[in-house]
Amino acid sequence: MLLENPVNWSPLMFPIIECFHIAGFVMTIGTIAMVDFRLLGWMMPQETAAEVAEDTGGWTLTGLILGACSGLLLYSSDPDMYYLNLSFQLKIVCLAAAVVFHYTIQRKVVSSSASRCLSKVVAVVSLGLWASVLFGGVFIGFVGRGITF
Repeated sequence: MLLENPVNWSPLMFPIIECFHIAGFVMTIGTIAMVDFRLLGWMMPQETAAEVAEDTGGWTLTGLILGACSGLLLYSSDPDMYYLNLSFQLKIVCLAAAVVFHYTIQRKVVSSSASRCLSKVVAVVSLGLWASVLFGGVFIGFVGRGITF
């Protein structure tokens, strides 16, 4: 007897979990973008990037955890469809790169007195990585299988 995934029990379960997933990445990417915009000099000139990062750090981590947990549930609904999808693969690679970049390079640049040029480069790379994660997720439904066995 095969067990059915609880995510597939109700037609409403997937959209509800997806709402939590979207809320998670809005919290994560929104707070990281605030720090990046500060590094670029586009907002909050009265605060340093380190102060913005400290104020938003808890929200960033909470959003990341919520997005990851809900993402794993969404993935469990049809693993074959996801892991063979080129857009999903791009999303996961960019997500891993963005998380590592955020918690290593960006954190170091934000906490130090790095040059304006370096700060701007780090902010642009960070925004690009997180935008790639978003676009990778959006296009999952439009891209077919990339790897066939």
